[in-house]
Amino acid sequence: MQGIVFSDLNLISMRFYVNSIFLLMGFVLVLSCKSQESNDFSNSGDKLWPEVTQTTKPWTRWWWMGSAVDKLNLKEHLVAFQKAGLGGVEITPIYGAKGEESNFLEHLSPKWLELVDYTITTADSLGLGVDMVLGTGWPYGGPQVEQEYAATKLVIQKYPLQQGTLFNEILAPDAKEKQPARLTAVLAYDVDENFKDLTAEVEDGRLNWTPEDSDYTVYAVFTGKTGQQVKRAAPGGAGYTLDHYSKEAFEDYVQPYDTAFAKLSGNLRAIFNDSYEVYGTDFTPKFFSFFKEQRGYDLKPHINLLLSDSDNDLGNRVKSDYRETLSDLLLQQFNEPWTAWSNKKGYKTKLQAHGSPGNLIDLYAAADIPECETFGSMPYDIKGFRREAENIRTGDADPVMLKFSSSAGHIAGKPLVSSETFTWLREHFKTALSQTKPEAEELLLNGVNHIFLHGSTYSPERAGWPGWKFYASVNFSPKNTIWKDAPALFSYLTNVQSVLQEGKPDNETLLYWPIYDQYNSYKDGKLFFQFKIHSLNEWLLDTPFYKTTNELMQKGYGVDFLSDDFLQKVKVSDGQLVLPGGTYKSIVVPDSEYMPLATLNKLIELKKQGASIIFLGLPESVPGFFEFEAKNATLKNLIAENNLAITTLQSGLGAAEIEPENLVNTGLKFIRRADGASKIYYLVNHTAQDVATFIPLAGTVANAVILDPLSRKAGAAITRDRAGKTEVKVQIASGDALILKTNVSEIIQPWEYAEATATGILLESDWEITFEEGGPVLPESAKLQTLKSWTSLGEDAEHFSGTARYTTTFEKPSQEADAWRLDLGDVRESAEVWLNGNYMGTAWSVPYQLNLGQLKNGKNTLTLRVTNLAANRLRAKELRGEEWKTFYEINMVNKDYKPFDAKVWEPTPSGLLGPIELIPLQIETK
Repeated sequence: MQGIVFSDLNLISMRFYVNSIFLLMGFVLVLSCKSQESNDFSNSGDKLWPEVTQTTKPWTRWWWMGSAVDKLNLKEHLVAFQKAGLGGVEITPIYGAKGEESNFLEHLSPKWLELVDYTITTADSLGLGVDMVLGTGWPYGGPQVEQEYAATKLVIQKYPLQQGTLFNEILAPDAKEKQPARLTAVLAYDVDENFKDLTAEVEDGRLNWTPEDSDYTVYAVFTGKTGQQVKRAAPGGAGYTLDHYSKEAFEDYVQPYDTAFAKLSGNLRAIFNDSYEVYGTDFTPKFFSFFKEQRGYDLKPHINLLLSDSDNDLGNRVKSDYRETLSDLLLQQFNEPWTAWSNKKGYKTKLQAHGSPGNLIDLYAAADIPECETFGSMPYDIKGFRREAENIRTGDADPVMLKFSSSAGHIAGKPLVSSETFTWLREHFKTALSQTKPEAEELLLNGVNHIFLHGSTYSPERAGWPGWKFYASVNFSPKNTIWKDAPALFSYLTNVQSVLQEGKPDNETLLYWPIYDQYNSYKDGKLFFQFKIHSLNEWLLDTPFYKTTNELMQKGYGVDFLSDDFLQKVKVSDGQLVLPGGTYKSIVVPDSEYMPLATLNKLIELKKQGASIIFLGLPESVPGFFEFEAKNATLKNLIAENNLAITTLQSGLGAAEIEPENLVNTGLKFIRRADGASKIYYLVNHTAQDVATFIPLAGTVANAVILDPLSRKAGAAITRDRAGKTEVKVQIASGDALILKTNVSEIIQPWEYAEATATGILLESDWEITFEEGGPVLPESAKLQTLKSWTSLGEDAEHFSGTARYTTTFEKPSQEADAWRLDLGDVRESAEVWLNGNYMGTAWSVPYQLNLGQLKNGKNTLTLRVTNLAANRLRAKELRGEEWKTFYEINMVNKDYKPFDAKVWEPTPSGLLGPIELIPLQIETK
């Protein structure tokens, strides 16, 4: 497949099969080494690694541009995905490329269905799974969505009426409303806010009425339409966005899929639903009746409070009920029917709930696989980690936000939690594999165990280089240079995910999310409020809930979030809190203002049954409007009668016998799972310092083994007991990670601890550099006395993206050592390493280090195949005036959503920059 990336267009087809064979051979080698370094150990530790399956591997979102797909190119893509180590694809048809119109396929057409079926069956033959969106682009919608079932909004027109003055007008929404709106109710309020329903007074849209007793304000209530269309729709997929608050609308929407999917012979694994980007939709035709059923009162007499434009208690209470009703509608009328429909057909569901106007925990949990998302780039203190300001946009991967999806999965008993990973991680063609690793690790540390890359774009051979590309993603494609060493990244993710899919989550603390503090706040009078990842400052960052979450995590406590609805499912057994997904030792209630009576009653009931309920604050009021004064009196009585008191977090957790993982005091991040008597720890060092010490575990264990997810090495760790706790010796360099398993029954060889015995010896020999594969042309070979960016070697090298072979020889140092470590310094961007003809591994992430074992006496030959980013070749292409941006819709934007222009870039440093050192090691195994 590497020939796809670098060969001239007229050689692509001829070279494809040859290079596929070489890639398969290389992939087998990578799997055997699980590179970052070769595996010197025996296989005695292999049994500690779970079986690699379709689901333990990372998957990728696969955009079908214009659905201009064909069998040959589909198969070649799937083979490339499988060989590189991916487990499956998630198909999203989107807009197409200009000039390809004759190849576009209409969504759900017979030919489109034939190729979807071909994709599923071919993927299955390769051991790959297939998910797909139920539509094209996002959000759900399309040509089958009649206006009746399109996304709906509340439209209000106000009329001031004077006492004794005839009003005789056609009631109509403001002229700015471009979409049709149906008059639903006419409601009047006098100066004392007394209410009259004038709906029956309207005839043919005209109100003929004279207020006799007072001045009035009349509210004409219309059921309007947002007019939103499907974003980035594929051919045959354009149309209105669906009304997500109507089960009837959903059932109408899926009718074409009932027919179409019945023709598929292969089996889809899951149906996907992207982040909630249905904008301004705050109503549905049956809203009033549903509101009365759910909230216990008629909303119509209180429309004036709902629409009040000041921050006042009564208005906010009605707004709270309105927002809660939107949440209930989305859950009950769309999410739950959607999952039921999919499950009936044998499909799982995969849902991104963020952006929804409702309780994220309940909405995520309504799917079989909750899915979160990262967007942009996050900072890390890792030594040598690059995050150039000109190439990034600020990220939204806040750990607390990520935990909403994983918490939903954990408490609901969903074994998989997925993520849309690397959206806008860097500027186009400027993302290195090393820059993906900590971002993925942050997800894994916060409960994700099923990563989806964002992503891969179907690109046929005829598209040339760089092929077709989606506008907001890292391009995990054979067209991109990073694909060459991407199997090393995929192997790392597979190893970690295989462990994080074992057993069950082992968080012991539940943290109640007081969403009613959000529902019951003014929020600039907006009825429709979205809990988005891009606006955490509006609903999360300054809350006691957020501060408590961070305090728990920083002190080493594992925590999952709890909603009001899931609280009602909690049972107590032997003092433990039992949920469908597992057991917990305590519920922490952060300081909050509003709490429903049902929630407080349940907490008191659990406390009486012996459960640990830790109040960090006591509620001051019930939320909502209905009978709130009487309910507030009951609330206060419940608090007093049950002697509820505020306590400190530390003392409350101590009383519940919840022990923190004090290993966090070293700076390590962790997530813990339980598999029978064994505890599984995933430990990550995102600090600027190496961690080489004994770390304490919460409790005492019989033994511990270490597994390295980069190399798949495994060995028995050195442990010791201190003050009733087990401590485990670890060595985790800045940027690295390890896995611990405790209480294992297998007897395996000891872990090899490698200690540097002296400072590194600088490798100052000359280098030969030969450009092996890439483009636009292969530069001339060169000799380097000093390592520097190959872009300085002339114009051809400045424009080159691909792989170059570096070769040098050196004498074995005279210093004695049990083994030697190779420190490559600054690598741009990944390097396959051979010592004396033996493959050592692939260095693709910081720290760029490999253990070489013993050097031979005399001369040693070091060979590296170094691959850079595609940025320089892309820049050269644009400098030559060659157009590649040929896409409909968003064509093409940079990270700031401005027109994309690679001509303004400076050349991106490439190759080995060094310094390169040999580090003598002493090996300890006991």
